[in-house]
Amino acid sequence: MSVLQDLEQRGLVNQVTDRENLNKTLSQESVGLYCGFDPTGDSLHIGHLLTIVTLRRFQLAGHKPYALVGGATGLIGDPSGKTAERTLNEETVVRSWVERIQAQLAKYLDFEGEVGAELVNNYDWLGEMRLVEFLRDVGKHFSVNYMLAKETVDSRLESGISFTEFTYMMLQSYDFYRLNAEKKVKLQMGGSDQWGNITAGLELIRRMNAEEEEEAIDAYGFTIPLVTKADGSKFGKSEGGAIWLDPAKTSPYEFYQFLINVDDRDVIKFIRYFTFLEESEIKGLEEELEERPEERKAQRRLAEEVTKFVHGITALEQAQNISQALFGGGALTKLSAEEIEQGFKDVPTYKAEEDTIPLVELLIHAEIVSSKRQAREDIQNGAVYINGERCQDLAKEIGSEDQIDERFTILRRGKKKYFLVDFKN
Repeated sequence: MSVLQDLEQRGLVNQVTDRENLNKTLSQESVGLYCGFDPTGDSLHIGHLLTIVTLRRFQLAGHKPYALVGGATGLIGDPSGKTAERTLNEETVVRSWVERIQAQLAKYLDFEGEVGAELVNNYDWLGEMRLVEFLRDVGKHFSVNYMLAKETVDSRLESGISFTEFTYMMLQSYDFYRLNAEKKVKLQMGGSDQWGNITAGLELIRRMNAEEEEEAIDAYGFTIPLVTKADGSKFGKSEGGAIWLDPAKTSPYEFYQFLINVDDRDVIKFIRYFTFLEESEIKGLEEELEERPEERKAQRRLAEEVTKFVHGITALEQAQNISQALFGGGALTKLSAEEIEQGFKDVPTYKAEEDTIPLVELLIHAEIVSSKRQAREDIQNGAVYINGERCQDLAKEIGSEDQIDERFTILRRGKKKYFLVDFKN
């Protein structure tokens, strides 16, 4: 099966130029392809993951990926999919984001061997170009009418688009031309919102090669669908905001839980999109979902595969340990301090200054209850749990024997209200 056939089977072919010749080229040679990632923040998020996984699919099929981080275009702002002007960031900020995103991308692609991936930064060529040089050599190949007809520009005409964002198409097109000329990159891929920019790049390559009377190098464009859920909403958002690939912003446990809670209507599609499982196994998971949806086997498989790809096997095991302790009847005392920090990230935390604290006083100091009377009532009524075990001892003192991994004690009041006591100091 060719890589395009595999992508088609997974539902990942949205638009493609000259499919027949592209398929022939991919079957006959190792093709260089690229995808751009603009640094609009200090981390990539799960919305970027499908393009990363698709680059990896091409690499596994014997093609060479180039991951372009837009150190220059990130200073301008892509109008694609935006209804208003982006806020421009300082160059020093964008430069720091470039470094962080490059480090993230380096985790997901193989940089060794004949088709080893390469990281490139378009500031290396756009940052050194003079304005007059750019307008004469590049700008002359773009008619205003051609640019106005592009959906990314046309959709902004009523609300307004600055000249800065208007020129973004030319900058991205020049990236494609430059990589095509210097790295022999023949394919640009991106989300469906990038179709206008990609085809503009193909047109620039054609025009600049024709002008220089050189034989045109075959070049192609390819887009994957934007990921949406069955209810029509955008994939990648949770109640707490975006799902980031940086574990410091979205812990592996939160990442795992986001995926394991995917709707039944979406899970098989997302398995095809985001994992490298074979179709035979996916079909088996689909049958399991139809016959025993309550077991959520497909969701667990999705969460396992994607968390392992993004964060590694150790982080996956930690996420599974936390999930088992919180929802599967596992013992909280078997968790490590690191796992507790992940699993109870948003739980109210009391920083203990004493080695031993009477439980009644701790409930007040940690603001779990408002009075000693309420504390005593809750303890006597069996509403207070220490590390998952009910405690009805009014004289109980919380000490070293109650600390998990010599640091944390987990208190629970009622069925769902968790509190953390941190003895770090």
